Amino acid sequence: MSVQTSDIDEGIAGDFAARLLRWYDASARVLPWRIAPGSASVPDPYRVWLAEVMLQQTTVAAVAGYFARFTERWPTVAHLAAADDADVMAAWAGLGYYARARNLLACARAVVAEHGGCFPDSETALRALPGIGDYTAASVAAIAFGQPAVVVDANIERVMARHRLIETPLPLAKREIRAALAPLVPPDRPGDFAQALMDLGATICTPRSPACAICPLLADCRARGRPDIERLPVKPPKKAKPHRHGLAHWIERDAQIWLVRRPGKGMLG
Repeated sequence: MSVQTSDIDEGIAGDFAARLLRWYDASARVLPWRIAPGSASVPDPYRVWLAEVMLQQTTVAAVAGYFARFTERWPTVAHLAAADDADVMAAWAGLGYYARARNLLACARAVVAEHGGCFPDSETALRALPGIGDYTAASVAAIAFGQPAVVVDANIERVMARHRLIETPLPLAKREIRAALAPLVPPDRPGDFAQALMDLGATICTPRSPACAICPLLADCRARGRPDIERLPVKPPKKAKPHRHGLAHWIERDAQIWLVRRPGKGMLG
């Protein structure tokens, strides 16, 4: 099912954001990296970026403690850029996907070396930094700098696929989701709008048993009442995972273990 901008019901663009933000103002999750709605404080791009990198492929609950320890030890991007690689990797231990930690350091050093220690405020410039893709660039631009970027994560994909009844399988559906979402972003609160959609997907429009009855977007959700709502967004068929076999060698002498670091790229880098 293809979604065009003209396919959006007349009047939804303004009302959609207004309903969502009213709900967010009353129900926003309290997160250590977030500025609460209505606060006079200004988001710190470093903290926004750090949280977004940590949250990739993991959960809010798993990240909270790591975020607190990182920001206490390295409170600014300049502190992180000057950190020893081994110290950062040790502090990252347990979060997994260690390429993210290497990209974290590379990005921090690029911000210091190329931007004077200040994150650029545009999606294009953010995307040019090491380890920052489309989602992270849009998220930092919207949340930290108030740019009207279209932010799409897994929670937002789910909310929009259901609200607009987008039945194209992922990842092809991403284009339709972005097209449906772009005219809805309010220019005065793009960061809160993105975080509101994230919270809605995390707490109400959940993968299983969504709480539709209390959803602020229920009135014009095209998937409401459908018995198959949980299948949205439509996922592509799962690919068969390859099986790999290997040997682990343990070398010990004088109660010490010989460790060899694997290459940074490739399997289990």
